[in-house]
Amino acid sequence: MSTTRRATLAALAALPLAASFASPAAARSHRTDRRTLYVAGDSTAAQKYVDAEPETGWGMALPFFLADRIEVANHAVNGRSSKSFVDEGRLDAVLATIRPGDFMLIQFAHNDEKRADPTRYTEPWSTYQQYLKLYIDGARAKGARPVLATSVERRKFDADGNAVPTHGDYPAAMRALAEEEGVALLDVEALSLALWQRLGVEETKVYFNWTATEQDNTHFNPPGAIAVARLVARELLHAGVLPARDVRRIGDEIDELADVWASRLTWLPGTTPA
Repeated sequence: MSTTRRATLAALAALPLAASFASPAAARSHRTDRRTLYVAGDSTAAQKYVDAEPETGWGMALPFFLADRIEVANHAVNGRSSKSFVDEGRLDAVLATIRPGDFMLIQFAHNDEKRADPTRYTEPWSTYQQYLKLYIDGARAKGARPVLATSVERRKFDADGNAVPTHGDYPAAMRALAEEEGVALLDVEALSLALWQRLGVEETKVYFNWTATEQDNTHFNPPGAIAVARLVARELLHAGVLPARDVRRIGDEIDELADVWASRLTWLPGTTPA
C-alpha cells in the first residue's frame, strides 16, 4: 500500500467513532422493518448521469452504509438551492410519497450562496432558514422525521495548507435552526472540513472530480462520494436518527470499499438535466 494511501486510511480512522446505540426515541420511531430515507439537496449529493461520470454524488454511495431495510430515495438535483427546490415543486413531490416513520435528510447551501441569481439565492439568517422550515414542517406533517445536514465543504486551502471553510454563515444558520426546532443535525460541513485538513492539499485531489480535463473542487469522484457518505452514515448513528443495526461498514477501509463499490456504482442513462 502506498504512503499516501496509508495516510488516507489513517485520516479516516482518526475521525471520531459514532455512538454504538440509538436513543430510545429513535428506537420507538420504528414502525416497520422497512423505511425510506429521502435526500433533498444539490449536486454534491445527487444521482449522476453517464455524461457526468466519474462525478459521483454522496447520495449514490449512502445505501452502501445502510441496512437493506433502509431504502434511499435520492431527490437531490444539480444546481438546486433550498428555494429553487421548493419553487420547482420538488419538495411537494417528496411530500406526496413520504410516509410516517420515514426520514427527510435536507442539505442545501452551495447554491443558496449565489447572490447574483434571484431564483436560487437565500439570505442565511432569514430566507434560508424560512425555506428550510418548509421542509421541516412538511416532513413532520406527514409523520416523517426531518434531519438537517450542513453542506459538505469544497476543496479549498490557504497558502499555508489549511483547509478553508467556504459556506459563510449558512452552516451556523442551519445549526441555530436545528436547535430552535429540535431537529437532528448532521454537521457534515465541520466533519468534511476536518477530513480535508487531515488529508492535505495533494491527497484531497484523490477524492474530488479531478480528471485530465477538469479540476473540480466541489464535486466528488467515487472515493470522495464514499468518504462523505461514510460521514453522513456516522452522523445518522451519532445523532440517534438510526440505530446501530441500520448502519454498516463505517469502519471498513477505503480501499476495500472502493473495490466492492466499483462493481455496484451506476450512473443513470442519458444526460444531466439542466
